[in-house]
Amino acid sequence: MTAPGAPVDASVLPSGPGRPAPLGPPDPCGERGPGVGTGGGDLDVFLTGRVFMDMIFTGLPGLPPPGTELVTDGLGSAPGGIANIAVAMSRLGLRTGLAAAFGDDMFGAYLWRTLAEQESVNLESSLRVPGWPTPVTVSLATDADRSMVTYTRPLDLPADSLVAEPPPARTCFVDIDRPVPAWALTARANGSLVFADLGWDPTETWSSHVLDRLDDVDVFLPNAVEAMAYTRASTPEAALDALAERVGTVVVKLGPKGAIAASGGERAAATALPVRALDPTGAGDVFAAGFVFATLKEWPLEQRLDFANLVAGLSVRHRSGSLGAPCWGEIAAFGESGEVPAADLERYAFVVPHIPEAEIGRGPDSVTRAEPTLR
Repeated sequence: MTAPGAPVDASVLPSGPGRPAPLGPPDPCGERGPGVGTGGGDLDVFLTGRVFMDMIFTGLPGLPPPGTELVTDGLGSAPGGIANIAVAMSRLGLRTGLAAAFGDDMFGAYLWRTLAEQESVNLESSLRVPGWPTPVTVSLATDADRSMVTYTRPLDLPADSLVAEPPPARTCFVDIDRPVPAWALTARANGSLVFADLGWDPTETWSSHVLDRLDDVDVFLPNAVEAMAYTRASTPEAALDALAERVGTVVVKLGPKGAIAASGGERAAATALPVRALDPTGAGDVFAAGFVFATLKEWPLEQRLDFANLVAGLSVRHRSGSLGAPCWGEIAAFGESGEVPAADLERYAFVVPHIPEAEIGRGPDSVTRAEPTLR
């Protein structure tokens, strides 16, 4: 088993304009797990995107009708947006680098500290932007799903200007809501695997031209709604078939029903972990992180789906957004918890040899979860 990469030491992150001096607690995950990097300073995964301040309300019976108010004791604050997947990857032991802009307000300072120090995400390619307010998303989670409201202001900074040249990384993660960025094309030419997803189309036009960008992608991970809308397919299975003609590996996420995948002519399906979902915010990102990890471990396609479903299922049990992503201590403890029948656990037995010995016995309390207020 490959030794994990050393966590980012926040004390050596540069301070000064755009990069604040480090503050805050040590890494709560301790031993981050079986990193799969090749050694040296190379990253396992590099990604760019927008970081949001997530405020997640849970325990709601439904959405409040106009003119009414709901009261709940469930609230969590956590990094969101691209931070969802960055945290999930880092907690699995992947050496994760992120290029993102951070506001210079209180939320921006909290997000930087949490990612760099608490979650060991490498922010050497990120910066603080004077005068730009941090984007904020409020998520209202019900038993059925969640609804979101987002505040954001334009950023006078090109999305890819933070990455003059991508750092060496085994994989990179992009979204294809826009053309694949030049840095990712360079990384792919240098041997990186390019993973991609995409977001909800607010225009609901679902232009099929978006799928032309899959020519520059190795692995695509849409959810079922997105996959069917962009392919004009009537079922997730038909959408999978259509997408498999465009990209080498496709995974269609089915939410509580699991996922289906196609890769090199092979097909696989896996059911979701049978747990009670408290907050589905960011579960798709945790799934993607698990699939990236399992791909780098070169596990068979079905096991890649099973592992991705496992970590995504563990994440929805917490009102934490990105901070609901599991560490290896939680993965190890879950097998002993009795929460799921032994027969259901058997399909995850292949994971056991990969759990770091130092994580066995640490349990789910070894990680930091979202709290209602910032500290």
